[in-house]
Amino acid sequence: MPDAPLPPVPPAQPEDSTPTPPEGIEVLSHFVRTRNAVIIRASFSELFVDYYLHLAANRVSPPEAHDQKFKDALAAFVLHSTARPRHELIAWTLHFEESMLNIFLTADIDEEAVAGRIFADNVRQMQANYLYSDVVVGRNPTHRSMITFPGEDPFRAAEAFYLQSEQRPARFFMIGPEDVAMVCSHPDCDTAWFDALTADALRDLDKTETLALLERRRYRWHCGCNQQKILSVLAPAMRKDPASLFGEAQSIQVNCPRCAARHVVTREAMEAYLAQHPAKASTS
Repeated sequence: MPDAPLPPVPPAQPEDSTPTPPEGIEVLSHFVRTRNAVIIRASFSELFVDYYLHLAANRVSPPEAHDQKFKDALAAFVLHSTARPRHELIAWTLHFEESMLNIFLTADIDEEAVAGRIFADNVRQMQANYLYSDVVVGRNPTHRSMITFPGEDPFRAAEAFYLQSEQRPARFFMIGPEDVAMVCSHPDCDTAWFDALTADALRDLDKTETLALLERRRYRWHCGCNQQKILSVLAPAMRKDPASLFGEAQSIQVNCPRCAARHVVTREAMEAYLAQHPAKASTS
């Protein structure tokens, strides 16, 4: 008796070979040959969308004027982060005296992650505008620098920071609706060319100058805050005076100090965390 015919084998389904698009915005650094300068550029549309999604998810609605300042500061900070070496954690705090506004920004350069928030309540008067820069490398102590700056423009604040703290000039330009460029002077920079730069000239820079790619990074909106980190921040206050933290409530809402994300912390979760992380005995 002949063998029964084998059933037809269905054709193999082709695997989806479409690569997952990389996360974050692309930030490009180029050396401008013969000019001895570096240009760092990015389109911030996608990062701004992620920022707005973050605001919506956490029910944060800053005034339009504050929002625009934050976006300008965020753009300047990301370009500055791209000019920094790897293995750094950096932060900027900008204080605007006239508008009584603080903007906080932070970046993990290894992770190419950036986050921040606006502080508009109970802002302390300081009689001037200030930019504080904090840099941490590994377990080394935090290095802080501080400068004052005129006006209310975050880009001009960043330029003042480069002159006073970085000890080299840098200029920031809006070269599109949400496209920003930073040009940094290097030793033996063509200062006449540098000082005469305009946004229009930078739009055509690839055609008028010889550029050499230095680095490509991708920055995304990411804070990294979570319930465990929030509990660790609240633990000292809970150990010292639980009543002042919770009162009669069984839960409280806490906003992340880095990105303003909303976290609900229950008394039960807090007590469980303290049980698992007893206070270390002090040594005299």
